[in-house]
Amino acid sequence: MLDGLTYDDSEPPSIGIVAPGTTWAQVHDHIKIAHNFLLVQADGEYAGAYWTGTEMLVLSGLGPDIDEALDDFREQLRQRGEL
Repeated sequence: MLDGLTYDDSEPPSIGIVAPGTTWAQVHDHIKIAHNFLLVQADGEYAGAYWTGTEMLVLSGLGPDIDEALDDFREQLRQRGEL
């Protein structure tokens, strides 16, 4: 399980914000067990990650601004029927 997660629960669903320096392998291991939505910063941009039931799916290109990335991630989850 990941240490140092903070959560944005300003609107559903609650999204865990991964601490900088966390590897994708660590994210995968966490999400496989916890099945929660995560926002990960990589290469100056954010990506959203979640467990589909059989694999981790990453929605990249959410931008460098955390608030916009959270909004975009939630919208993409809605469009995909994940909420």
